[in-house]
Amino acid sequence: MIFLNLAIKSLKNRALATTLTVISIALSVGLLLSVERAQRAAQEGFTQTISKTDLIVGARSGPLQLILYTVFNMGNATHNVSYESYQEIQKHPAIEWTIPYSLGDSHRGFRVVGTTADFFKHYHYRGDQKVSLHSGHELQDLWDVVIGAEVAHKLGYKLGDSVVIAHGVTKGEGVLKHDRRPFKIAGILNSTGTPLDRSVYVSLEGMEALHMDWQDGAVPSAAKETPVAEIKKENIKIHSITAFFVGAKSRVETLKLQREINEFKAEPLLAIIPGATLSELWQGLSYVENVLRMISWMVLAVGFMGMLIALTTTLNERRREMAILRAVGAGSQQILGLLVFESALLTVVGVVSGTILSFVLAIALKPWLENEFGLYLDGAAITGSELIYIFAAIAAGILIGLIPALRAQKQALKDGLSVRL
Repeated sequence: MIFLNLAIKSLKNRALATTLTVISIALSVGLLLSVERAQRAAQEGFTQTISKTDLIVGARSGPLQLILYTVFNMGNATHNVSYESYQEIQKHPAIEWTIPYSLGDSHRGFRVVGTTADFFKHYHYRGDQKVSLHSGHELQDLWDVVIGAEVAHKLGYKLGDSVVIAHGVTKGEGVLKHDRRPFKIAGILNSTGTPLDRSVYVSLEGMEALHMDWQDGAVPSAAKETPVAEIKKENIKIHSITAFFVGAKSRVETLKLQREINEFKAEPLLAIIPGATLSELWQGLSYVENVLRMISWMVLAVGFMGMLIALTTTLNERRREMAILRAVGAGSQQILGLLVFESALLTVVGVVSGTILSFVLAIALKPWLENEFGLYLDGAAITGSELIYIFAAIAAGILIGLIPALRAQKQALKDGLSVRL
């Protein structure tokens, strides 16, 4: 109790330096915990971009390539899957549902996806969350289009607006536009914080209708092109799709089903388990989180260096204080303990303040991070690894406090202030 009173009075006497030291440590710890929480949210968001899907099937390529162009709208497929093969696999007794995906076109830099009503029924992300509409309705008419939340926000679209799709995947406006066959916005999706927000959805028939009358990839002239009014949804035949998602009736059957699809004889196909592939992909990006964590620890080290400098530079000013303590009977070990206790007190206050700061920032910035970056700060308030960081920071602060304490002990002995009986 005496140590505590002496330490508090000593720190109050150096209020400015004490406050700046605590703030430095608090900001460092707050940054470390915030980076750790953001990393955890990014990992969960990344690996939960798609959930409750047992397999993703596409043309034979690589697992990472397949998941990149189907889930993240990055890259392109090497080949398509024939619609006949898709229908044959769809009838497999172990399959409960499928979602076909047809890619290849874009709209002002956003990927266009051809799919069916099964997309709205069965696509899940972040656990049990399903795709839902903010306004409008699902794909009904041949020329209906449903857009993601980010597409609507960035392009200023609303229901009923016209959308002209461009041929090929481009980052800009597109070179070859299907301007004679525009779509109409029928629905706008709720924000998901996933690549769904940056996608434009049309029906498979709508995607096929865009390329009617094309011969060997050549664009037909206006005279040879079928008028829009004559194109009927029921008369369109689907020739191929890019990939499809599969939901198995039983998770136990997933590996067997995967092997059967990979050995499909009609054409070479690749079936992957999305969860396993996403985890593998995240491991490949782990160096980024390690760099961020290293930067945070370096900032924390700078904070402790500030504490060391503050404690060391005040030693000369405190020689009179040390002399009085020795005069009233305090031993050199007690002075050492007092200064270590002061540094421990500064460290604990700084670490606790930084932890509270990280909680406050997480609560205050949560809506903004979800809307702008798709980071959902859910889950445990503090994890085991974060507790280890907190205790490690406290231990480091105490050890650093030993440096000025040992120096003060030597100064007291050098001044010849030993107590004589």
